[in-house]
Amino acid sequence: MALETSPDAPAAVRTIANGIASWINQLGAVWVEGQLTDVSIGRGTTTVFGTLRDTDADISLRFTCNRRVFEAVDPPVTDGSRVLVNAKPNFFARRGTLALAVNEIRHVGIGELLARIERLKQLLAAEDLFAAYRKKKLPFLPHTIGLICGRDSAAERDVLENAKRRWPAVAFRIEYASVQGPSAAGEVMNALRKLDADEAVEVIVIARGGGSLEDLLPFSDEGLIRAVAKTGTPVVSAIGHEPDSPLLDLVADLRASTPTDAAKRIVPDVREELDGVRQLRERGVRAINSWLDRETHALAAVRSRPALAAPVTDLQRRGDEILALVERNRRTLTHRLDRASDDITHRLASVRALSPKATLERGYSVLQLADGTAVREMAQVAPGDLLQARVTDGRFAVEVKSEETK
Repeated sequence: MALETSPDAPAAVRTIANGIASWINQLGAVWVEGQLTDVSIGRGTTTVFGTLRDTDADISLRFTCNRRVFEAVDPPVTDGSRVLVNAKPNFFARRGTLALAVNEIRHVGIGELLARIERLKQLLAAEDLFAAYRKKKLPFLPHTIGLICGRDSAAERDVLENAKRRWPAVAFRIEYASVQGPSAAGEVMNALRKLDADEAVEVIVIARGGGSLEDLLPFSDEGLIRAVAKTGTPVVSAIGHEPDSPLLDLVADLRASTPTDAAKRIVPDVREELDGVRQLRERGVRAINSWLDRETHALAAVRSRPALAAPVTDLQRRGDEILALVERNRRTLTHRLDRASDDITHRLASVRALSPKATLERGYSVLQLADGTAVREMAQVAPGDLLQARVTDGRFAVEVKSEETK
């Protein structure tokens, strides 16, 4: 029954909330058809949370169900599955929220929108538009970033504020476009062509906040996907939140989970880079000092060696060795010369003893014919021959008077 209230006797919030909860909780379980989106499992719980969307109108209800009920469906249901659920409406007075407590889930079929997107995804994948080799590398520090977003949107603020905070000198070229509705894909393509033609723009970010599946449909448009694939400038997709996955994410050169994540991934943090430079300088100084210390110790070790510590001593020792060798050679040579001299004297005495002159000196003479031939036998001479007699101090002529054989 209706509450009686007035400005003088108003009802408390808890009264209204409890009244709504009491009325709704009297409703019985109902069968509801819809499309599952935003499905998640609570960490540390057995409860599945999600949204059940109307298939024809932009209306949705939150739902909860036991994980066992959710996983009992065969084949498994996922985001986008069209289902029939048996659920009881519950109003939580403390939070002021309405949710369906699901007791049973049945398949109806893949939602029409997701089925169309899946068919387009398979077609474009067959053309290699999502292939890794087509991905272009982003510049380390872009001087000018192209940004496509909605006017005065949270996505624009997230990208600009986070990028400027990380690198204040970065510049932006912003092209505004509708980010939902039937004209969104065309406006985004026009903005993309303008920024791609600008030589100063080094990377292009397409950013939008989260939304329903229908809200994000323009970013799965075939024309937009093909336009991004033909773009010469690297493109970053920053659409929605982490669970959202339009086809733009697949064709873009980099997929950022959120616009904030896009700013962090395309612009380096100046503080981090300065810290990196400082650390590298410190590492360089340490490396140089370590090298100098090592080389200094090595030089000291070399200088401490006897050869360098007292080089004259070694030279003197070597000099003494040389003098000793020279003296030894001199003695050896003198000894050999003395022996050779004695040998020559001995041999000379032997030669002199065997010399004919020595024989002559002992009183012998040599008879020679006129031609100088020595007379050795009687047959060489005859009576009346003139011979030469050679003695130790000269020669004289003799005549053969007679001959007598022995």
